[in-house]
Amino acid sequence: MNQLHDYIDGWRRHDVAGVLDTLTDDCVIIESYGPVYRGRDRVRQWMLAWFGAGGTVDGWDITSTAAIGGVLVTEWRFACTWKGDARAFDGVTIAKLEGEKITYLREYATTAPLYEWTGQWPGDEYSADMPGATRRC
Repeated sequence: MNQLHDYIDGWRRHDVAGVLDTLTDDCVIIESYGPVYRGRDRVRQWMLAWFGAGGTVDGWDITSTAAIGGVLVTEWRFACTWKGDARAFDGVTIAKLEGEKITYLREYATTAPLYEWTGQWPGDEYSADMPGATRRC
């Protein structure tokens, strides 16, 4: 277990103090959909507001992890409920350490369900063997 696993475990347990214990006072947390939280006080405010509004972490399963020096990387499957809407997606977190605490954490998430590509994209007429075909971006 490492600091990033402890951070994720705190969210799973809805343990605000447990999450804050993993962070430096001047930490920066960037969520995959845009919000930036600067400092432990802002992270505390965010967590209390999120849980207070009925947000729940229904699962946050780590699928792989790596550590290189003071950088931790974890792939995961996240599930939550927000305002009655259950959602789940895959993602990655990159965390940088300062001493034994997380000072920077950034999350990235998939934007669509994963699938095996077979030469065409769902709902698209594109095919790799079509003359003049271009890549999606």
